[in-house]
Amino acid sequence: MSHIFIVTPAGRDARNGNRNTAVRWAALLRSLRHEVHVDTRWDGTRADVLIALHARRSHDSILRFKTVAPGRPLVLALTGTDLYRDIRVDESARRSMALADRMIVLQDMGPAELTASLRAKTRVIYQSARPLARKPSTQRWFDIVVVGHLRDEKDPFRCALAAFHLPAASRIRILHLGRALEAQYEHEARHLMQTQARYRWLGERPHARVRALLARARALVVSSRMEGGANIVSEALAAELPVLASDIGGNIGMLGSDYAGYYPLGDERALARVLGRFEADADYRMLLEAQCRARKPLVACERERAALAALLRELASGEQAADDGHDQGREAEQ
Repeated sequence: MSHIFIVTPAGRDARNGNRNTAVRWAALLRSLRHEVHVDTRWDGTRADVLIALHARRSHDSILRFKTVAPGRPLVLALTGTDLYRDIRVDESARRSMALADRMIVLQDMGPAELTASLRAKTRVIYQSARPLARKPSTQRWFDIVVVGHLRDEKDPFRCALAAFHLPAASRIRILHLGRALEAQYEHEARHLMQTQARYRWLGERPHARVRALLARARALVVSSRMEGGANIVSEALAAELPVLASDIGGNIGMLGSDYAGYYPLGDERALARVLGRFEADADYRMLLEAQCRARKPLVACERERAALAALLRELASGEQAADDGHDQGREAEQ
């Protein structure tokens, strides 16, 4: 049994990706008989291994741990803002990567953002989600769900704006779940509800409520500008729920380069065309469902647990990083 400390910048009351990842990993590691502590900073508590989420925001804990315990392994999980912004412009984020013994990215396109030397110590581990049985959808509406806090990185209103370009006969309704992180986003969401009858902002809801809406939805829209590997996509794959997504690396890494449900980032007219096709074309819906079904094994809980276990075994054995990055999850399955 090892003592593992997980650092996440998201506090105990947060309902966001970083917190969800930390809590889920803690549960998986405990099931492997490790003792796990989760907090927003490392406070000196005994830790045989430190796992830190977010290169920039967890840098102080990373630096302190490597100063106090230089011989103990440090694992850094790179978030979307790490991969697609901070590591390009922030020295503390780059220093965190240099200090890490291993790094985790959450989808297959993540390693492409790193130098060869950093890829060598990077493992791809998909976030898992519990299976979710689909339920009958409402007949009056053709419900499309958007899940994510209202902030710039999520391009949160692109789906609502696309609704203005849908045919008048469309039955599409957009249900948007997520907390407004700034007053301007709440104002915009309320304004859109007043001007677009198809759009409903429901605010932040418990995870169980999110899953209940996913179970009855026709599709999930992920409009983000940057994603490290969205757990909501894992939830959709676990439910075999089609995803309509912006064509960014984080989404492509989750859904595959040949996935048929992308639209150009920031283009609401293109998204409206995809939504209209999805509503009208049963064959297109079946294609996306089949593509999501094929990737469902990537988000199995057993797979993520095996990948974490393999990574810890690698660290315990003192193995040097391979010459190129590889998917630790796939290795664990073999």
